[in-house]
Amino acid sequence: MIVKQDELTDILLQGAECLGISLPIDATKAFYDYYNLLEERGKSVNLTAVSGKEEVAKLHFLDSICLLKIAEFKNSKVIDVGSGAGFPGIPLKIVEPTIDLTLLDSSSKRINFLEEVCQNLSLDAKCVNSRAEEYAKEMNIRESRDIAVSRAVARLNVLAELCLPFVKIGGQFIAMKSINADSEISEAMKAIEILGGKLTEKVDYTIPGTDIVHSAVIIQKAEKTSEKYPRRFARIQASPL
Repeated sequence: MIVKQDELTDILLQGAECLGISLPIDATKAFYDYYNLLEERGKSVNLTAVSGKEEVAKLHFLDSICLLKIAEFKNSKVIDVGSGAGFPGIPLKIVEPTIDLTLLDSSSKRINFLEEVCQNLSLDAKCVNSRAEEYAKEMNIRESRDIAVSRAVARLNVLAELCLPFVKIGGQFIAMKSINADSEISEAMKAIEILGGKLTEKVDYTIPGTDIVHSAVIIQKAEKTSEKYPRRFARIQASPL
């Protein structure tokens, strides 16, 4: 179903104002087009269980751009690991166009969708169809990103092994989690240390227009990650660090 642009605009503008973020002049149009592509392509590709303009605007778009108040993304090289339908990478790029963005996903159907979104929205982003543990082994990719972000459903100790190898020393890995992330953080502390990371903080934030609180777990890259990581995914799953 195609929705009127102004039905999304109010939610986005009010949410951005609540966050203290100024949207670029063409951002609401871009989000409108993005929403319609999600609704249309979601019928044939498994993109997201969330539907409807209010739910998508709040739970996907606004949730994603909340990260702009948590870390400095301007002029940063960012990789969105396990991007899926494009969250949080595409909303971040729409609102902060200076981001040098890579969208990484192992599903060719989802990457095809992301390429279509980028083309339709005139977003300059690289869409890569690869597994994270394989892409991280490429010499010009490894430890080259300022920020790695992930909203994937894997536990933090698994995500850390998949994401930290992409981050250069001094950069950050930001994992988007539910408010109940403390047990995952405790479980992942050993993995974070082995992979050259250092837990900086867990920032709790409320999605504007809702009472939903999420957490951004921020891990600083302190040392180089050993070349033996990431391991094969089957090994990561069978024996997490």
